[in-house]
Amino acid sequence: MKDRVSKATAGIPTPLGRQVKQLRRGAGLTQAQMARRTGVGLRFVRDLEQGKPSVRVDKVNQVLALFGYHVEAVKDHETSA
Repeated sequence: MKDRVSKATAGIPTPLGRQVKQLRRGAGLTQAQMARRTGVGLRFVRDLEQGKPSVRVDKVNQVLALFGYHVEAVKDHETSA
């Protein structure tokens, strides 16, 4: 079932993918230029912007560092009983 969900959502831009695309365009960069400047492959940039469900966080952070951002895991706040 997980494969069905992944295939169903593949190619649908995620909020992160849309944000990266917006930042890239705002900087006046093509996907190829951003890939070269950040040291990741062009295919990775395309997959990220298109919402591929299995991208590497370290590479996402490589791309985001160009714009002064990063992704990190943050523990949800626990409710007090």
